[in-house]
Amino acid sequence: MSTAIINCIIVEDEPLAAERLRQYVLRIPFLNLAAVFDNSIDAMMYLKQHAVDLIFLDINLGEMTGIELMESINITAQVVMITAYQEYALKGFELNVTDYLLKPYTFARFFQAAERVQHNTPKAVIRSDVKFIFIKTEYRLEKILLDDILFIEGMRDYRQIHLVNKKIMTLQTFTELEQQIPPTAICRIHRSYMVSISKIDSIERDRIRIKDTLIPVSDTYKKQFMSIIDRANGTL
Repeated sequence: MSTAIINCIIVEDEPLAAERLRQYVLRIPFLNLAAVFDNSIDAMMYLKQHAVDLIFLDINLGEMTGIELMESINITAQVVMITAYQEYALKGFELNVTDYLLKPYTFARFFQAAERVQHNTPKAVIRSDVKFIFIKTEYRLEKILLDDILFIEGMRDYRQIHLVNKKIMTLQTFTELEQQIPPTAICRIHRSYMVSISKIDSIERDRIRIKDTLIPVSDTYKKQFMSIIDRANGTL
């Protein structure tokens, strides 16, 4: 079993509150922040096109409240509701939210909510002997050998898979790709990159070199990545 990375968004219209929440998310290794919104409308449009695992959702959002957002579309993600008003707690739990943060909250309380989300998130079970995957590209499923992958790059709504002799574009998310590929073969190292462990030429501080490409390693994924490298060294 591998620890699942939880992709989340923030919906908060107060700039200072949104920034504090963003900083809290960045401190937790298993959370990956996909986007931040200051209103429900933009968040709703994003959720109609992107799958996320978790929404940090403020209730008081002006023209459409967080509660109205939850009631207006089918949300499959876990929700941590955030508000300064305790009276919304009952409504939040009626909507089956995972947790409820009452402003002002501490990092310790935030971390407790994140752990509750993690506890409710199924751990990924991926066979370590996977040799190939099928990727949705254009109107077909294309078979790709894992040994042919150099790295995978996020490009807005697309993921570009850099292979030994070509590149493939797909709308599949990093989360979907991580559910197909063993992390010991292709590892997430940044919100915008996955890399093939066997194709790494060198690791230079917080960067990886694969052929002529330098790829950053973010603090969010560094610990998991280095543990995989340490295990790889143990098998040499």
